[in-house]
Amino acid sequence: MAALLAGKTAIVTGAGSGINLAFARLLLRKQCNVVFADLALRPEAKEVVAAHTSPSRSPARAVFQQTDVREWPQLEGMFHTATKEFGGADIVCPGAGIYEPSFSSFWHPPGSPSSRDPGNSSRYALLDINLIHPIRTTQLAIAHFLSRRTSSTPPTSSNPPPHKPVSPIIHISSIAGQSTPLLAPLYNVSKHGISGFVRTLAPLDPHHNIRVTAVAPGVIDTPLWRENPEKLRLLDDREGGDEWVSAEEVAEVMGILVADEEEAEVEVMAAPGDGEGKRRIKVEGGLVLEVSKGRVRKVEQFGDEGPKGAGNTVGKMGIADEEILEMLGQPGWGGGEV
Repeated sequence: MAALLAGKTAIVTGAGSGINLAFARLLLRKQCNVVFADLALRPEAKEVVAAHTSPSRSPARAVFQQTDVREWPQLEGMFHTATKEFGGADIVCPGAGIYEPSFSSFWHPPGSPSSRDPGNSSRYALLDINLIHPIRTTQLAIAHFLSRRTSSTPPTSSNPPPHKPVSPIIHISSIAGQSTPLLAPLYNVSKHGISGFVRTLAPLDPHHNIRVTAVAPGVIDTPLWRENPEKLRLLDDREGGDEWVSAEEVAEVMGILVADEEEAEVEVMAAPGDGEGKRRIKVEGGLVLEVSKGRVRKVEQFGDEGPKGAGNTVGKMGIADEEILEMLGQPGWGGGEV
C-alpha cells in the first residue's frame, strides 16, 4: 500500500484526535502528505505534525490548518492550503465529528442551560459538523479533483495517457448508521445520512474515478468516549462485557479504501449463510465497511444483518434510555408550552 500512497496529499478534517489522527499517522507512514484540518491539535497530534515539518525530517510532510468545519469558507481554505503547500489534494477525508454532546443534543434543546445551539439560529451544531460539513467538503473535493485533471497536459501519441488516478473521498459513518440508541437521535440521523450519501455517489467511481466510500466503526477507544464520563459509564467493563475497537484498526481499513488501485480488494467477513470465513470484495464507490473488534464487514444497503459482536455493544445503554424517559416526565422540558 505504501507505494500506492507515496507522494500523494490528503486533507483530513478532525485530524487532531481519534480515528482521524490514527488515519493521518498511517498516511504519513506511507509517505503521504497530510493537511491536518481541525480547530486545535491534541498534544499527541502536535507531536506528529512537528515530526513531519520538513522533507529533511520525514519523506512526507504534515501541515496544520486551523479549521472550524461549520464555516464553509474555512473548508475552502483547506484546499487552498493543500494547493499552496503540495500542489493540490489527492485524498479527502471529512472525518470530523461529535457524539451528541450536551451543547448540541436533541435532549438539550436550543435555549436550555447546557445547549449552545441558539434558539434563533435555525441549526444544530452537531448536524453542521457531522453531516453538512462532509457534504460540502465532498462537493469541494469533486470540483478540486476534476479541475486538477483538466489543467494537466493532454495526452499525445508521444505522451500516452498515464494510469488514470483514483480520487478517493473517505467518510466516517458508524454502526449508529444502522442502530438507533435513544441517547443520540441527532448523531444517529447524521450517520444514517452519511451512509446514504456515500451510496448515492457510487456512480462517480466507474464514470470519473472518484471513489466515495465509508467506514462504519463500532465503539472506538478514543477521547470521544474516554474523556466523556457520562457516556463512559454506559460501557460494561466486566469480563465478557463490552470491548473497545482501536482507532488504528479503523485507520488500516481506511488506508485500503483510499489506495490508488483500480482493482483494489479488501478482506471482509463472509456473507450471511456462507459460514464464519472471510471473502475478498472489490473496493468501489458506495462501499460502507463496518469495523468492529477484529472484524470487517460489508454493510449491505438492503437486508443487512446489522451490527453485532465484540466492539459493537454498549451494554448499559438502557440506563440512558431510562433517564431520558424519566426526564420527559418532568414539567418544563424543551421550554414548556410553545
